[in-house]
Amino acid sequence: MAELVSSARALAAQRPDLCVLRQVGASRAGRPLHLLSVGRARRAVLVVAGAHANEPAGGSTLLALARRVLQERELRNGTSWHFLLCADPDGASLHVMAAPRSLYDYHLGFFRPAGPEQPEWAPSVLPPDRLPPETRALLGVIDELRPYLQVSLHGTDLGGSWVQLTRDVPGLAEPFAKSAAELHIPVETGASDAAGWPASGPGVRVMPAPEAGPAYPSLPDDARHSTWYHAHRYGGLTAVVEVPMWAGAVVDDPAPHPAPAAALQVLADRLLRDAGEVRRVLRDARPRPGDTDDPLLRAAVWGLDLVPGLASDLVRTPPADGTRAYVGSVDAFARRVPLRAAAMLRRALSGTDAHAAARLERLVALWSDAFAVHFRARWVPVEHQVEHQSRTVVAAALHARERVV
Repeated sequence: MAELVSSARALAAQRPDLCVLRQVGASRAGRPLHLLSVGRARRAVLVVAGAHANEPAGGSTLLALARRVLQERELRNGTSWHFLLCADPDGASLHVMAAPRSLYDYHLGFFRPAGPEQPEWAPSVLPPDRLPPETRALLGVIDELRPYLQVSLHGTDLGGSWVQLTRDVPGLAEPFAKSAAELHIPVETGASDAAGWPASGPGVRVMPAPEAGPAYPSLPDDARHSTWYHAHRYGGLTAVVEVPMWAGAVVDDPAPHPAPAAALQVLADRLLRDAGEVRRVLRDARPRPGDTDDPLLRAAVWGLDLVPGLASDLVRTPPADGTRAYVGSVDAFARRVPLRAAAMLRRALSGTDAHAAARLERLVALWSDAFAVHFRARWVPVEHQVEHQSRTVVAAALHARERVV
């Protein structure tokens, strides 16, 4: 995080005629939230990085975009660009990752906060008077800038790349797919995060109208109540650009699955079984954790509490998509929930119960390896992750700009 701020400060110092770096808020722990602005035009693009602590590529993408905007006058033609360096600096301080060689390495330092503590998701699960300061700062920036486009940079551990839009951006699907193909990144055509949403093109999904029912009714968060929709107050839209750290097989296969409902039943059973193993370790831990200020424990328990409802959704709700890609995406999601809970709980218990921590580390190793083997994980070089996100953001900005000119 310090390196990211230092790089942004250096850019601002190099071009003070175009750049301003300023603080726009502070986290719950008092860490500053920085906004780098390039240009002064009223028509604005806002790019947000670091909304999820475990998705680190966004910071590098943000800097690459800022440099590109400075170099290419066309991108600044009547448009200012604004970069929120990290929406959750507290979370970023807890996700410990150098250069992971495997999914096991990645999960040893894993952290992702509970839903109510995630800046973008908090408005979907908390009343307005209880929003965290990070969320209030982000909403304040949107109110100030009134961007025609907000882009949120996200990532997935293993899978493919996809885009979620709060409104359609005609023409985006083609450059998105071209970039992914050139960089050998699969396009996730059936992402479970966008289950049932209309497709604007392969891997590009448009969020449904508010009256449409959710694919997973038990999940407490709803994208349509997140900060992504706040730009709509000013006629804007949000694009969420996802890129994988490891490319996975199956997630780009649009062929029909021979028995999607039966496959989801198997995944639901495995989800309940794996989560049950983590809960047993938590139950047997000594001293048994109680109410605590430990964000790792809060996040682990929050994830485990989602499992019964999610497993029920998978078997009681008709499949939102019958493709192999969709079933593969749900498979990955169902692996992540207990794996992440085990990883964070291992860290939370490592100082108080070595035996419990060792049991959890074995689960993390076993499940990480199984995840990688099943999906034939292939590392995507960071420079490719960054280039693909950057290209997609620029394409979204240019195509969305046509709507507002």
